[in-house]
Amino acid sequence: MTANEPVLNYAPRSAERESLRAELLAQKNACRELPAVINGQRIHGSTATAVRAPHEHERVLGNLYHADRQSVVAAVDAALAAQREWSSWSLQERSAVFLKAADLLAGPWRARMNAATMLGQSKTCYQAEIDSACELIDFLRFNVQFAHEIAQMQPQHAPGVRNRSEYRPLEGFVYAVTPFNFTAIGGNLAIAPALMGNTVLWKPAATAALSNYLFMELLEAAGLPPGVINFVPGDPVEISNVALNHPALAGVHFTGSTAVFDTMWSEVGRNISRYRSYPRLVGETGGKDFVLAHRSADVDALAVALVRGAFEYQGQKCSAASRAYVPASLWPAVKSRVVAMVKSIKMGDVCDFGNFMGAVIDKRAFDRIRTYLYRAREDATVEVLVGGKCDDKTGYFIEPTVIEVQDPRHALMENEIFGPVLAVYVYQDSQWDEVLQLVDSTSPYALTGAVFATERAAILQAGQALRFAAGNFYINDKPTGAVVGQQPFGGARRSGTNDKAGSALNLLRWVSPRTVKETSAPPHDYTYAYMNK
Repeated sequence: MTANEPVLNYAPRSAERESLRAELLAQKNACRELPAVINGQRIHGSTATAVRAPHEHERVLGNLYHADRQSVVAAVDAALAAQREWSSWSLQERSAVFLKAADLLAGPWRARMNAATMLGQSKTCYQAEIDSACELIDFLRFNVQFAHEIAQMQPQHAPGVRNRSEYRPLEGFVYAVTPFNFTAIGGNLAIAPALMGNTVLWKPAATAALSNYLFMELLEAAGLPPGVINFVPGDPVEISNVALNHPALAGVHFTGSTAVFDTMWSEVGRNISRYRSYPRLVGETGGKDFVLAHRSADVDALAVALVRGAFEYQGQKCSAASRAYVPASLWPAVKSRVVAMVKSIKMGDVCDFGNFMGAVIDKRAFDRIRTYLYRAREDATVEVLVGGKCDDKTGYFIEPTVIEVQDPRHALMENEIFGPVLAVYVYQDSQWDEVLQLVDSTSPYALTGAVFATERAAILQAGQALRFAAGNFYINDKPTGAVVGQQPFGGARRSGTNDKAGSALNLLRWVSPRTVKETSAPPHDYTYAYMNK
């Protein structure tokens, strides 16, 4: 069985710490060219944007070249041409590419990928390690294990008949649209369909382009043939116009906002009659993830889960804790602990390993989150308990913020903010049953959620009442940190199609099975026994 990649701790004077520091210094002082990669060729378009460090936005890390419409069409053509050979490779041969990529990432590429994620996406060394090293390595290795398990799913035989299932790729290309917040998600959305024999048009988020481009280079170093994955940065509307209107679109693998996925789904619906086959639509979208505490909850564990769940990586996780429900009997103790911890959090340049938080990803995110905080200051129905300040002079820094609300239907409890903002509603202990219904009905999303309790009856009641409120449900733990092979990730309702990245369920979406029946001695007489006199 495959084992999860061990997480390095980057303790002072450790080898991994020194290696990472050296790589950070080298990448900080270099400006990489980040072109499109189409059929193995580097394409430098006429338009380029600067890739900047969010925590030091004057520092340019690279120049990202946009693919124009002609290049996108060429990328689709390359994918379609490459599939003929790639899909003829055996699963073992395709697996070898991704297993080699995992070994490279676990070894000589580890510091390189982590440094790129830290600088380009403002992750601390630990957040980068669990993302661009461990989770991405796990995707590479576990996907291979899952693919082989799928291949072993075979039908029964009968006397004189041999049956088998072939797990063919989809007929066409897969369009992978990836987010900024996890390097591992960006990589997995491209490699999961490719492992199953598909070829891919990969549109990365511009704000994750540095780490994503390096991963593309890593795949090439591992022996991925040209055209199997085509790296196509650029205008998302222009790229989608080509991809979603092409008759050979076979699937969409998406992580991002609910609104964008809605638009893409609608476009596919409008074009449905022009496609060669019905495209597979796989999406993980928004979340308004909850932490619900029962009166029997462990106060210290709850407080730590709220701080880590809400503020690690600046709350820019789809699974981040952003609304909490705490009983009045526990609130004074929970409040004092949370406020004290938040006040002690250090925020700044992620190259300083003493910092717990970096910057939010860009100015657009900064302005959106700041608007919520400005409104909260002027709202008499809420109280900002700690944090609430913003500063974008050097980087896009927003303090970790905890806000107590009086109205459980307040916008802070309903809207996805995607930043370091935790809204808390304090309920009377006697209202437990009502709060269960409130948690279930407040948000349109259903991605992650957590319940804290030591009374088993309360845990069972919450698990049943919130059965459809979260695709990943945590008991006495924060609602973030799903591990490949342990907690397959995804949610339903407005959080996506719940196809569970990190499991065989996701890979099954990228195959079109064929059943083959071979008869050894076919009949030579059309009549049946019942017809005899």
